[in-house]
Amino acid sequence: MTRTIQQLFDLRGRTALVTGGSRGLGLQLAHALGEAGARIVLSSRKAADLEQAAATLQAAGIDAHWIAADCAQEEDIRRLADETLQRMGAVDVLVNNAGAAWGAPAQDHPLPAWDKVMDLNVRGYFILSQHLAKRSMIGRRSGSIINVASIAGLGGNPKGLNTLAYNTSKGAVINFTRALAAEWGQYNIRVNAICPGFFPSKMSAGALKALGADALAANAPLARLGDDEDLKGLCALYASDAGKHITGQWLAVDGGVSIVVGG
Repeated sequence: MTRTIQQLFDLRGRTALVTGGSRGLGLQLAHALGEAGARIVLSSRKAADLEQAAATLQAAGIDAHWIAADCAQEEDIRRLADETLQRMGAVDVLVNNAGAAWGAPAQDHPLPAWDKVMDLNVRGYFILSQHLAKRSMIGRRSGSIINVASIAGLGGNPKGLNTLAYNTSKGAVINFTRALAAEWGQYNIRVNAICPGFFPSKMSAGALKALGADALAANAPLARLGDDEDLKGLCALYASDAGKHITGQWLAVDGGVSIVVGG
């Protein structure tokens, strides 16, 4: 029997792990999954931030838990995965969102900063995806991995915004998403990416300061920045059975910024 749209988006009985989930876009994604019925495990480096974020979700009626971990460190990533599985059982949805940015002209970009961005934004996504797939998703032949990329991964930046490592890492995330989806489709693991545009978040702080929030909003066809609701719908689609025939895809959620020629 064909399910209703409400049934297709229902995530009750499923568990989602959201990295970088204590604030900003990660917390918005956690709200989306929790509001659809999923149990949520938040992770970031700082326990105090996680405790506060989990309390916010719980106040909204969401079953929320947290585990502090640094997703730039392999040992921490594996501990995060193992502890999540021990506490929650299987993981149905993984949201790779933890990330870092660094602003510097390419000719002066410090190598340690380049490595920091790549380790967190790309290597960390791979290690956690691999570990959870082997421990939880492949054997059950079920799973959804959502990688948070960026419209910065689609090309260069406006003049004055020098984030070469960040752009490079997010471009890598987009193709990581496509390649992993092609390989893991045989296990019924779907892998998709969200490419946010400019949101009033920590990751966009450099752009907002350098270029101005009003100027960035004016450059978008929808003439505004992203808000606290704008990623929810796409996240719920990727995570749920409503998106069960979608894999290897990326979608920009940017008010149209990425379609403006010369923008």
